[in-house]
Amino acid sequence: MNQRHCYEFSIADLASARGDIAELSFDGAGPNHLAAAIQEALRYPGCYQRWRQLQGGETDDDSLGQTDDQALARARVEDLRVDLEVITSLPMRIVRHRLGLLIGEHWQLRDVRAV
Repeated sequence: MNQRHCYEFSIADLASARGDIAELSFDGAGPNHLAAAIQEALRYPGCYQRWRQLQGGETDDDSLGQTDDQALARARVEDLRVDLEVITSLPMRIVRHRLGLLIGEHWQLRDVRAV
């Protein structure tokens, strides 16, 4: 079994945290919606499959389609920013890809630890 990691992120302005592709971009209203969207994007292949279709079905790296059906995401407002915690066995490059699709580059990695 792959090692699970806890990734901690901060998002300074959730209202402007959107991905570049409108069809895939996060459109929720708050931290709970964000956590649910990220958790779904990591657990199920739908987000990746929609992205791949928008690429014309061609990608350089099919391993980006990996999922973790045990992935967890929690978010809360802290000092006017959103703190997001993601626990998954997926590597950071996949987490980064899904975050990018959902909220673009509007996040900062604060910590990573094995769990």
